[in-house]
Amino acid sequence: MKITRYKLFQVPPRWLFLKIETDEGITGWGEPIIEGRAETVKTAVKELMEYLIGKDPSRIEDHWNMLYRSGFYRGGPILMSAIAGIDQALWDIKGKYFNAPIHELMGGACRDSIRVYSWIGGDRPSDVGKAAKSVVEAGFTAVKMNATEELQYIDSYEKIDQVIERISAVRESVGPYIGIGIDFHGRVHKPMAKILAKELEPFKPMFIEEPVLPQNNEALREIANHTTIPIARRKNVFKMGL
Repeated sequence: MKITRYKLFQVPPRWLFLKIETDEGITGWGEPIIEGRAETVKTAVKELMEYLIGKDPSRIEDHWNMLYRSGFYRGGPILMSAIAGIDQALWDIKGKYFNAPIHELMGGACRDSIRVYSWIGGDRPSDVGKAAKSVVEAGFTAVKMNATEELQYIDSYEKIDQVIERISAVRESVGPYIGIGIDFHGRVHKPMAKILAKELEPFKPMFIEEPVLPQNNEALREIANHTTIPIARRKNVFKMGL
């Protein structure tokens, strides 16, 4: 089996999908994207796919190493997102070739179910409280919401109090045992993120996500050492699209 061609599908407002085709009629799909940079990642995929045309799609590990290690400059969100999308598509082809779910090719399933949350929006405490109650009534055991607008390095406690008021409304609405995930979206700098994390602890959040931008590893470590709340971090750079 050989890779014959590929197609890229850019979908507004921010998505990019990759379809890889083979001479045996088996196709694979991947999502090589990083938010806000669809055109840039698209170009990277085109450059990388030049190497793969005519190659055996089943040699996934070999191809990954070639795509990653053959360049002088390695890593970074653009290149790794492009490689990840290609990697996904190759695994999709392999799963279809062997008529097996991908998890079976990687050692088998490790769980029978997984907890999910529902996103809730709203700026006013009453709005988020009602939204949280609605999704819990629909059967969800966890919700996720925005934490705050952008904060300066040193900002006002008025904004901190507004965050606490919204989180408090959600906790009051859903009770003590429903999970609350709070996404900072990297909008907060370390000094205010540390304050916010401490102020949020009494509400027992399930996690806070991206308290600072993902490349600020040292700040992330310091914040993690400063709070008892688990920290979630989006993985834009990954190897196998899992």
